[in-house]
Amino acid sequence: MALRRLRHFSSSSSAKAPLLWQPKEAHGDGAAAAAQILSWGRGAAGQLGGGIEEIRLYPTPLASLILPSNFRLSPTPGRRAAAQSPIPISNSSAVVEANISCGLFHSALLVDGQVWIWGKGDGGRLGFGHENPVFVPTLNSNVESVRSIALGGLHTAAVTDDGNVFTWGYGGFGALGHRVYHRELVPKKVEEAWSGKICQIATSGTHTAAVTDSGELYMWGRDEGDGRLGLGAGRGPNEGGGLSIPSKVNALPASVAAVSCGGFFTMAITEDGKLWNWGANSNYELGRGNAVGGWKPQPVTSLTDFRVIQIASGGFHSLALTDGGKVFSWGHGGHGQLGHSSLENQKVPKMIEALAEECIVYIACGGSSSAAVTDKGKLYMWGNARDSQLGVPGLPEIQPSPVEVKFLLEDDGLGPHHVLSVGIGASHAMCLVSRSRSI
Repeated sequence: MALRRLRHFSSSSSAKAPLLWQPKEAHGDGAAAAAQILSWGRGAAGQLGGGIEEIRLYPTPLASLILPSNFRLSPTPGRRAAAQSPIPISNSSAVVEANISCGLFHSALLVDGQVWIWGKGDGGRLGFGHENPVFVPTLNSNVESVRSIALGGLHTAAVTDDGNVFTWGYGGFGALGHRVYHRELVPKKVEEAWSGKICQIATSGTHTAAVTDSGELYMWGRDEGDGRLGLGAGRGPNEGGGLSIPSKVNALPASVAAVSCGGFFTMAITEDGKLWNWGANSNYELGRGNAVGGWKPQPVTSLTDFRVIQIASGGFHSLALTDGGKVFSWGHGGHGQLGHSSLENQKVPKMIEALAEECIVYIACGGSSSAAVTDKGKLYMWGNARDSQLGVPGLPEIQPSPVEVKFLLEDDGLGPHHVLSVGIGASHAMCLVSRSRSI
């Protein structure tokens, strides 16, 4: 079915952004502040959340929240737990967590254990029991008490407060951890292959990874000979190039603190802050100085003198954030996604000089674009701008150096935007921002 003509919007009144969540009772010291989710880029499948097929040229509010003073970011794929809180936390034990996530063509908001999800629905990736698109953020009552969420290509994965994993959508190549080539239209629990609880989940187009509270890493999904599951010859695909049974990665010598899934590779941070990776490497996405990949996890030697606190994986490129606020990138650079003012591939991690004067606290990758958030709440993006997914009107289709994303100050009385986190899909992006005025 042909798509209707996309409408171009350059702004949207914040009054049209519905209030999705507010505390039922006082948290912390009782103070609360306004927050918003903004989206931009190409939204033909509803992933922008604005209710229509549209192209948003720069960040436009799609939903509002009222967050208590003890808010913090919920666990993010690839991000160490110690780096989760971007703003001061009160001493209250009832901490409210929230964050956003982008899949290729769908989006989600997680706040206080509840999941709002929208966008393209084929394969069942939205978890509503059907495959229809959803054009506005909609609460999914089929899963509750969610602690973290990861959106992939045709599927979604979530971890609940009790450490269980639920997946839904298209299970091609075993990406759901249930059965190969099976669809789950509503969230279904993954049968535990581990002891203890899962504390972090990550996924890409066709493979998924989970970290236990004791630092063990389990993986499942597509392997296809490139070794992205890190399991070796002893645990090969069980059907059609996929492995639908979660299996432990035994070749890592230390406990895992965070994991990130790229297009055809995987990265993990160990508890000592070192970066390990494995899988495909034809575009230097493993940062080893050569194009030799393989299933066995190896350390990224050029980063051994740094403590890595967050990693982000694109289709064929990688980012790493150090505890000193510096960002390194490597891999395929043909769309400018490495941020080095060129389109050249980078064989080993290289610090992004354009961000050297900033203290970066959060990073994200899309398929061929990248983003970084500073400690002052500024957002920078670079890479593929073909679908306006960098949020800056007038850019060329390829933007090889970081550019600051500006926010319209509308007459809403809420003050400046302070970016907390960012997510990037195939043709769209979102960010979660706090506004300066308390409520």
